[in-house]
Amino acid sequence: MQINLLQCCSSADVQENLYKIESQLQIMSKKVDKNEKQLVVLPEFCLVFGRDEVSQSTYAVPSDTSPLKKSLSELARKYKIYLVAGTIPILTKENRVVNRCYFFNDSGQVLGQYDKLHLFDANIKDGIHSYRESDTFCGGDHITVIDTPFGRIGLAVCYDVRFGDLFRAMRLAGAELIALPSAFTKPTGEAHWQTLIQARAIDSQCFLLASAQWGSHNQGARHTWGQSMIVDPWGKILAQKASGEGWVQSRCDLSYLNDIRMSLPVEEHNQFSPPKLRNVKSIKI
Repeated sequence: MQINLLQCCSSADVQENLYKIESQLQIMSKKVDKNEKQLVVLPEFCLVFGRDEVSQSTYAVPSDTSPLKKSLSELARKYKIYLVAGTIPILTKENRVVNRCYFFNDSGQVLGQYDKLHLFDANIKDGIHSYRESDTFCGGDHITVIDTPFGRIGLAVCYDVRFGDLFRAMRLAGAELIALPSAFTKPTGEAHWQTLIQARAIDSQCFLLASAQWGSHNQGARHTWGQSMIVDPWGKILAQKASGEGWVQSRCDLSYLNDIRMSLPVEEHNQFSPPKLRNVKSIKI
């Protein structure tokens, strides 16, 4: 199976971001085997990445009327790809703004969705200093694992990677691969990104597909780390891109994953109870 992560430097301009993503898909489509199914993972806030969370939330409308969702669905259909569509802001029926990741099939239909659970409220030594996602967004209420032609894929977003219980919960729900659209800050990425991605791959025994924002955004208002990477269940980096925009590509062998789980059955040996999500409504599968 072919895995393609797009690393990009999104801005607050939706049309510019769309053009950039489609241009990259055109490049990719000329180089891959057209008879092989393609999985593409986009970064967090792929279509609109403003100076702060309020900038993103102004684009939040209900799912069935979202032009951002429609544009991503059309890309999946046009290029015949299975698409983990980064994240976009969505207004729920409860009038809550969430940071949502959609999974589209190669006809542009939604196979599943996930709302970012853990909101990034932190004080970071960079140009912004104070991040308060919870002032704008509401956290999700479910985990998501989806049956796909590539295997069972769990969805997580950026800051979620610091919470191992979520990844164990996805593993217990059957995940074999976990897609992680991200926009890590430069200081936290430099310190922890690679360690966290490899740790989550090792402890969940899943392939980690971490697609990241990179670079200087909106005239230097924000800086993200990049280093998009594909990591196998043993913690080996199969492919990565430290900086710049473009593709990170590899294949994931599920028979290798099963061999690892059989030779080192950590879940069978785990002496702790399975994690439970607070105020959980459902598990989306």
